[in-house]
Amino acid sequence: MTQYQLALQQLTDSALPTGAFAHSLGFETYIDRGLVRDEASFGVWLAAFISQQLTYSDALAIRFLYEGATVAGLDSLLTAQLLPRQLREASTKMGGRLLEIGAEIFPSAELAEYRELVGSGRAAGHQPVAFAVVARSLGVPLPEALAAYLFAAVTSLTQNAVRAIPLGQNAGQRLLRNAAADVASAVERVSHLTPDDFGAVSPGLEISQTRHERQRARMFMS
Repeated sequence: MTQYQLALQQLTDSALPTGAFAHSLGFETYIDRGLVRDEASFGVWLAAFISQQLTYSDALAIRFLYEGATVAGLDSLLTAQLLPRQLREASTKMGGRLLEIGAEIFPSAELAEYRELVGSGRAAGHQPVAFAVVARSLGVPLPEALAAYLFAAVTSLTQNAVRAIPLGQNAGQRLLRNAAADVASAVERVSHLTPDDFGAVSPGLEISQTRHERQRARMFMS
């Protein structure tokens, strides 16, 4: 096993303290409306989230950075593209923590530059950009970086669904196994997308994320 593989496991471990446990990224709204209520219905939501928002926003941003896009430019695009306020805040909260952890555990000149941009207010510090900067500096190949990032996001969301719906632990593992095929498809699909595809997200997902901030009772920040 190469050094970058061990580092990638640490970077995407569910125990990494980025605060992902505090975010549903919109699925709690579906729970409140009774549309997500069990293993099957959450699986439908998760598949849609992978094929839409994770693919056309996060994964595409990671690919663009690997291909030479500027950190500042991608950060600005993500801020503009993430329309729901809570989703922008979730991305920057988790991204900020990842920048802090990365600076201590996986330091690099590019990461230090991104942190300086964020610290001076010239960038917001989005999670996929921070991840891409760290992964590329570690020498992680793009397909592996994409698969690891997407599956880490799916794992966090599934763990949150297990306690929010609630679901059993075995149900969570079945969901993760089923989601693996969707993650693999997303990695393949993102390689064929263009800059014009960036931010092409289902309105239903964005509406649910916007409604969440006005939900009367909730467990999650987003």
